[in-house]
Amino acid sequence: MLLRKCASTAFGGCLRQQLQRGSSADGVLLPLAAVQQQLSTAPPQRRWFANGGVRKTHPKILITGGLGQLGVECAKLLRGQYGEESVILSDIIKPSNEIVNSGPYIFADILDFKGLQKIVVDHRVDWIIHFSALLSAIGEQNVPLAVRVNIEGMHNVLELAKQYKLRIFVPSTIGAFGPDSPRNPTPNVTIQRPRTIYGVSKVHAELMGEYYHHKFGLDFRCLRFPGVISSDPPGGGTTDYAVAIFFEGLKTGKYQCYLKPDTRLPMMYIEDCLRSLLEFMTAPEEKLQRRVYNVTAMSFTPEELVEKLSKYIPELHVSYRPDSRQAIADSWPQIFDDSEARRDWGWQHHYDVDKLVDLMVRDVTENYIKKASN
Repeated sequence: MLLRKCASTAFGGCLRQQLQRGSSADGVLLPLAAVQQQLSTAPPQRRWFANGGVRKTHPKILITGGLGQLGVECAKLLRGQYGEESVILSDIIKPSNEIVNSGPYIFADILDFKGLQKIVVDHRVDWIIHFSALLSAIGEQNVPLAVRVNIEGMHNVLELAKQYKLRIFVPSTIGAFGPDSPRNPTPNVTIQRPRTIYGVSKVHAELMGEYYHHKFGLDFRCLRFPGVISSDPPGGGTTDYAVAIFFEGLKTGKYQCYLKPDTRLPMMYIEDCLRSLLEFMTAPEEKLQRRVYNVTAMSFTPEELVEKLSKYIPELHVSYRPDSRQAIADSWPQIFDDSEARRDWGWQHHYDVDKLVDLMVRDVTENYIKKASN
C-alpha cells in the first residue's frame, strides 16, 4: 500500500537557511563550518563498530518519513557531521531534483517490513531515525490511517532495530500528554492519557521502545518535542499557528488564529530541535538515565507572539476563532520540564522567542514572500 506523504511529528523547518548563510545563536554571521561545529557538542565518531564488529568511519543512518518537516534538515545536519553518503533519506513521495542531488534518497514504505529489511541489509544501516507519522489534527481526520502509519509502521522499524541491533530514534511530543497531566510544569514522568490518536500512538511508541530496551537491550532513544517552529510552510499540527502567522502576517498583514489568545504552549526553534536530536543520539549510553526525555526552549501564547511580531509588522491585525484544535491544545502542557535532559546529557537551548521571531521574519521574507513576488 502506498501512503500519502507523512509529516514528521507535531512540528511546525529551516536549518537550511541557517546552514546556507551561517549564523550563531546571537545572530552573528559565521562560516558554514563553524555553524556545523556549533550544532553539536559531541565530537564526530572516529570509530563505529557496526553489526558483526565491522569497523566503519561513521554510522550509516536511515531516515524514514524523510520529506516531512524535519527529515530534510536532519539529513543536512547529519551529512555535515558524518558525510553525504552516510545518511539515506527515504519516503514514499517523489523527491525534487534538489533532494536527489543533495544525497542518497530511496523509496521506503514503513508498512512493508520486508522492503525495510532489504534496505537495512543492503545498505548496512546502523541507525534508524523514524520520522514517519501523521500529525495531531490530520490524524484525527483519518484515525485508521494514523493507526497504520503511527503504530504499525513504528512496530516494523522497532522490530528491525531489535533484529539487526540498530540504534533507533523515535520522536515523541507534547501531544503524548492529556488533560489529566500536570500542565505547568509537565515533568518527564507523570500521568499521560492523551486524547488524540497521535498522542496515543506516541505513548505507545515510548512504552514499546522502553520495553524493547529492557527486554532485548535495544538502544532505543526518544525525545518529546514541543511545537517546532521553522520557515517551512505549516503542515497540519496544532502548534502550527506559530508558523502560519508569519506567512499570513508578512503576506497580508492579517491572520485568523484557531486558538484562543491566551493558549500557552511549549515551543522550540528547529535548529535547537535538530541539535538536541544529534546531541542525544551521540550521548554516551552511561549518561542516559532514561530512554525518553522532555526537551524544550520556550513557552508563549498567541497574543504574546503577536506582540513580538508587531514590532516587525506594525499594522498586523490578528483575530481569534477557536476550532477543534483548541480542545487538543487545552489538553497539552503549558510549560515543559526538561530538567532531566539538561542534567543527564547537558541539553541547553540557544533560541528564545525574540531570536526566533527575528529569524522567522527574515527567513520567511527572503525565501517565500520575495520569491513569490518575483
